[in-house]
Amino acid sequence: MSESLKRIAQEGLWSNNIVFSQSIALCPLLAVTGTTTNGLGMGLATVAVLMACNLLISYGRLLIPTEIRIPVFVVLIAMVVTLVDMAMNAWLHELHKVLGLFIPLIVTNCAILGRAEAYASRKPPLYALFDGLMMGMGFALALVLLGAARELVGSGTLFANASLLLGQGFAWLETTVIPDYRGFLLMALPPGGFLMLGFLLAGKKMLDKRLAQRPATAAVIREPLAGNT
Repeated sequence: MSESLKRIAQEGLWSNNIVFSQSIALCPLLAVTGTTTNGLGMGLATVAVLMACNLLISYGRLLIPTEIRIPVFVVLIAMVVTLVDMAMNAWLHELHKVLGLFIPLIVTNCAILGRAEAYASRKPPLYALFDGLMMGMGFALALVLLGAARELVGSGTLFANASLLLGQGFAWLETTVIPDYRGFLLMALPPGGFLMLGFLLAGKKMLDKRLAQRPATAAVIREPLAGNT
């Protein structure tokens, strides 16, 4: 069981990451990551939706007729997104105003329906819930990384207005990395998002290549040692 959970975590956070590996859900990714705070807020909302949808669909997988499973999944996802949207409007109203239409549009995030069809509808609740958590955390990680990179280059800050958008408990996140920085407007615009996403994807490819070479290098080192003995 622990090995299965470890594999789920690795796939969600890295090897099958929604953004860096599957390259889906790019519309909200590029739209809301002008700042790290916005990316974090959208990421947490998506985590909540993925976990709730996976859990509901896993529990109901034996009751939902196969012929109508996709419409049922869409209705369940829409219900969960509506509840999350209303909760954010009630308790995180400033962040809700900033993210705007992109919260209801979580319904159209094909990653959520994809996990429902490919995983939650075939697995028991514990695994489905954990898969939703890891996939959501992987997506949130991509949002935060891209938002941090764009905000740092664009304005020299990190988590700007976190206390205003997320509450006073997040005030400690607000950081001015480069004082008196005049800013780089391109990073706040969609072209800047595309550029920075390209750099992050290239970085992940290079890191994956290095990690893949490690076992081969270790095997080459062990062979002479084994021959000497």
